[in-house]
Amino acid sequence: MPVTHVSHDNESHTLTFIAEFAAPRERLWQIYADPRQLEKIWGPPSYPATFVDHDLSPGGRVTYYMTGQEGARHAGYWEITEVDEPNSFTFIDGFADENLNPVSTLPVSTNRFSFEQRGAQTVLTFHSTYASVADLQQVLDMGVVEGATSAINQIDEFIAS
Repeated sequence: MPVTHVSHDNESHTLTFIAEFAAPRERLWQIYADPRQLEKIWGPPSYPATFVDHDLSPGGRVTYYMTGQEGARHAGYWEITEVDEPNSFTFIDGFADENLNPVSTLPVSTNRFSFEQRGAQTVLTFHSTYASVADLQQVLDMGVVEGATSAINQIDEFIAS
């Protein structure tokens, strides 16, 4: 499995995933840069994603929704703050309503995806910081570790196909 480590820190309100892939950093970057590819791995297998807007540039916005097996939609958005292709991108991540507008009553996080080439492998680090330990705990209770792990673990199979 690609995810090799998951940790959270209540003191710093952070959540970190580390995954390793037998693929070049540029290949992993392309998955996140292309909304049609990103749809194949964003969200757990039982909640496939549809990206509506995808502007992976500083100041850009990404909106998407995931659809559950019974048709329920769960939407989110990213506000892109920094891009260093193919090394990393940073964004604000939040929950959205059915019209893809931010929901202010749910947690928002600052996130960084970084791609580090180590020989023939790439190490993906996904680091999230929440405003409070309560916000971190809320997303943990919602199943973010299980959901993100199962989503990231789809990447190897997607790359191989």
